[in-house]
Amino acid sequence: MTKILVLRFSSIGDIVLTTPVVRALKQQLPEARIHYATKWSFRSIVAHNPYLDQIHYLRESLRDLITELQAEKFNYVVDLHHSLRTSVIKFKLGVPGKSFDKLNFRKWLLVRLKVNKLPDVHIVDRYLAAASELGIKNDGQGLDYFIPAVDEVKLTDLPLTHQNGYYAFAIGAQHATKRLPTERIIEVCTKINAPAVLLGGKEDTATAEEITKFFQNRATSNQQPTTIYNACGKYNLNQSASLVKQAIAVFSHDTGLMHIAAAFKKKIYSIWGNTVPEFGMYPYKTEFLIFERPNLYCRPCSKIGYSKCPQGHFKCMREINFDFVLNH
Repeated sequence: MTKILVLRFSSIGDIVLTTPVVRALKQQLPEARIHYATKWSFRSIVAHNPYLDQIHYLRESLRDLITELQAEKFNYVVDLHHSLRTSVIKFKLGVPGKSFDKLNFRKWLLVRLKVNKLPDVHIVDRYLAAASELGIKNDGQGLDYFIPAVDEVKLTDLPLTHQNGYYAFAIGAQHATKRLPTERIIEVCTKINAPAVLLGGKEDTATAEEITKFFQNRATSNQQPTTIYNACGKYNLNQSASLVKQAIAVFSHDTGLMHIAAAFKKKIYSIWGNTVPEFGMYPYKTEFLIFERPNLYCRPCSKIGYSKCPQGHFKCMREINFDFVLNH
């Protein structure tokens, strides 16, 4: 029996973006057993994927993981991370395999010299290319995300104001330069002018509380109310995904919940700061609208992000024009 190992250690969005490869491998090579290796901290993203036969987790020791993988005697390795650790794993396993092209030099040209030599190809298609020697093709079905029944959030668990529909706003991001300033999030929520759920981790709680308080004060002063439910830090990732799944549409920075929203074919209002869609990680196979500050001399300043704007002005987020109209 053929055994195929897929490698992707992090992070949320990147792992979700590998799901078309996993599905294609299982459906187009039905006799093969598909294994996946990722970090233990990201187990909830892959644990319920029906296209995976077995999952291996990187915990403390890479050596322990390699020993576990060697015992499986794989026939092929699809490396969708292409890092030093995954290169070590491929070498130690000693079987055929291929790594996806990270296009690091072309990204460097865009970030440092503002010369764009990147192909107009989504990263999903670059992931699929890493498995092309196995004969698989893009099935065009987009991304997958599987929520266990225990993590499905019922609409009746939400405030009454949100039980007949709401917009989701993923306000977090791993790096500050990929997040709107708080006052601009408030501006977007004001334009939404409908029930909204703020999504994020515990690290986003203080920002969400500030936004919620603003709209509470606005309501008491008899201004047009926008009803905000602060869900930041209250739900695990799968539960947050459930709230995304049930939303009318989703507002999101360049972050993991954006790709989860794409998996559920939600319309996405995609907000970009120091990174750019040209890196190939814009919403995949779903309707979306990009908000960005074009033609800014310093953008992109990084392929990942920073804790603060290197230039000090943060124009990439402060000068975005949010020109949209929602039909509730």
